[in-house]
Amino acid sequence: MSKERARRRAAREAEAARERLVRQRRTARRQRRRALVRRLTPVLRRRRAGRLPRHSRGERAAIVLLTLAAMLLIWSLVDDLALRIALVVLLLLVLPAIVVIALDRRT
Repeated sequence: MSKERARRRAAREAEAARERLVRQRRTARRQRRRALVRRLTPVLRRRRAGRLPRHSRGERAAIVLLTLAAMLLIWSLVDDLALRIALVVLLLLVLPAIVVIALDRRT
């Protein structure tokens, strides 16, 4: 009886060792693949340069949405086409000044 248990235990341990070896090989292969992908993919550097990154993504979205809303209001409330176009052009020309006045963080 004890010899049978010892034989079964040895078989279980051998199976566990085989599974452990397979798992280690799989993990090593996965790590090699990740290292290769990491080496081949370019590194994206997020630097704050230029004028747009001065504002957060939410602020930029608000600027765009409010500008579109103002254009929609101009387009729906003004009847004359020439006046519509003039007001939209004026809005786009004045927009940078409005953004600086509203969102400038220097003060």
